[in-house]
Amino acid sequence: MSAAAEAPFSRVPGAALEAPAPQACDVLVIGGGPAGSTVATLLAQRGHAVTLLEKSHHPRFHIGESLLPANLPLFEKLGVADEIRAIGMVKHCAEFVSPHHDCKQIFHFAEGWDDRLPYAYQVRRSEFDHVLIRNAASKGATVVEGCRVKEVDFVGDGAVVQAEHEDGRRQQWNARFVIDASGRDTFIANRLRAKHRNPKHNSSALYGHFDGAKRNCGEAEGNISIYWFEHGWFWFIPLADGATSVGAVTWPYYMKQRNGRTLERFLLDTIALCPPLAERLAEATLMAAPEATGNFSYTTDHTHGERYILLGDAYAFIDPVFSSGVMLAMQSAFFGADAVDTCLREPAQSRAALARFDKGVRLGPREFSWFIYRMTSPTMRDLFMGPRNPLRVKNALISLLAGDIYGRVPIRFSLAAFKAIYYVNAIGNWRRTLAAWRMRRRNILPVDDGMAAGA
Repeated sequence: MSAAAEAPFSRVPGAALEAPAPQACDVLVIGGGPAGSTVATLLAQRGHAVTLLEKSHHPRFHIGESLLPANLPLFEKLGVADEIRAIGMVKHCAEFVSPHHDCKQIFHFAEGWDDRLPYAYQVRRSEFDHVLIRNAASKGATVVEGCRVKEVDFVGDGAVVQAEHEDGRRQQWNARFVIDASGRDTFIANRLRAKHRNPKHNSSALYGHFDGAKRNCGEAEGNISIYWFEHGWFWFIPLADGATSVGAVTWPYYMKQRNGRTLERFLLDTIALCPPLAERLAEATLMAAPEATGNFSYTTDHTHGERYILLGDAYAFIDPVFSSGVMLAMQSAFFGADAVDTCLREPAQSRAALARFDKGVRLGPREFSWFIYRMTSPTMRDLFMGPRNPLRVKNALISLLAGDIYGRVPIRFSLAAFKAIYYVNAIGNWRRTLAAWRMRRRNILPVDDGMAAGA
């Protein structure tokens, strides 16, 4: 695999930049986000020579600030629990607010099947990611920042990785195994043309940080709030330093309605479409220019090859409504570390190890996707805003919201019961369900298709 389309690197005029000698390692990790830093830490602790290449320098901005209770045991295993606690805002609940219901619905994580996961954290990702990558370095991984991978070629029983430093120097690493944790850059998937738009979902986002937002009182101050509105949904995430992250995840057509407005004006006008959120931000001010991103939802047609694996967002991303991104990335890193360790130490067991990895990595997106695809449907809103607990379906739903989906608790039967209740209610109000289904089919079309549903 070669990135032949990459433009040749440029050198500083008059400077003679000599390429460093090729380096050797057992594992080359592309990307220093939560997945990359986690897998680098775990493999270095197991005695492997690990090199992590990160294109940026930490700390650096990243969105995705809300963690799940299922993250906490992973922090303990990595040895960073105290550091994360020091930078985090504790959240005990997730709140949902609907324009079609009179009151907000609060889900307490302590009411899940496992009461040992009663809270999580909201974090500045710049601080959070910095903690994780420092931890990787302290545990023995070689971390190289400001170094962008340009080419990966699998040759013989290893891989040749070509990367470029910020000053234009090219450097080569010879690795036995490559781990793609490049996030939305999806380095390997792009070069293999294995990344595809998710045909079942499509969304865009615009977001910013506010000062002076109205927060809940007392223990509820750190709760995440989710607001439905006409064109999608909003997040409201309080951070420990007083800032509040606010973002709108919308159908692609809505972004076309910007019509020349500045991104700041467009975000503020979008917030005004949700009165309960606008009230919490009435006295708030933006702390910096907002940002936007599109093409949120995609998947890759495989999770691994003979000498590489894909972790976290380098494999797939659906939608941030359940704050599952960081947890799925880190959990995939734990699966990946087990698989790679086996591949390097017991090559005869590689196929079985990679099959287990594939099963584990696919589980998370699959469990969350059924709910994500239906989150804007009126039937799902009704069930979320008026939850009942036959067959412990509410407890199971809270466990899902906590990210506790990897066999720790027996929630599968109760989640199946919840899905059955959903279908019964949807069929019982079939006209509304059919209208919502048709609208969603239009809403998820890419804007390039010329469709402006709901505009």
